[in-house]
Amino acid sequence: MIKYNILSKAINWNKRVKKIDNIVKNILIYKKELKFLNNINYECNFVLANDSYVKKLNNKYKNINKTTDVLTFISTIDFKNKKKKKYCDIIFSIETIISDSKKNKIDFYDHITHLIIHSFLHINNYIHEKINDYLKMKRIEIKILKKIGIDNPY
Repeated sequence: MIKYNILSKAINWNKRVKKIDNIVKNILIYKKELKFLNNINYECNFVLANDSYVKKLNNKYKNINKTTDVLTFISTIDFKNKKKKKYCDIIFSIETIISDSKKNKIDFYDHITHLIIHSFLHINNYIHEKINDYLKMKRIEIKILKKIGIDNPY
């Protein structure tokens, strides 16, 4: 089971919340391709924030003193005789996403769709520190984006 909440922490997101909720629903149609497991209950919070908030979290938890488009934090709890639970916080920065979208000439919502897919893969243990892992992750992202009707962003 996958449950999620969308929380807006910056005024620039307020008019976008409903559209992002629809995007998440459309992405979750492909939960098998995203490697969500049936034996885990997922609880995800999408936190729609700004550069200042993301920079603070990035500095505090990753020792990187700059903003980024998205941060993903995951905690897993294994209960005895119950399904394992994954608690996931995915924090987006509106300014960085707008800037990246303009710089790369990508529609804002297409870009955030890609970031959500990317974050879901991280939740399901995908990393991109090695080139083979990066390429594997990239292939899955491109495949799902294509099914949704979004061109290859790479």
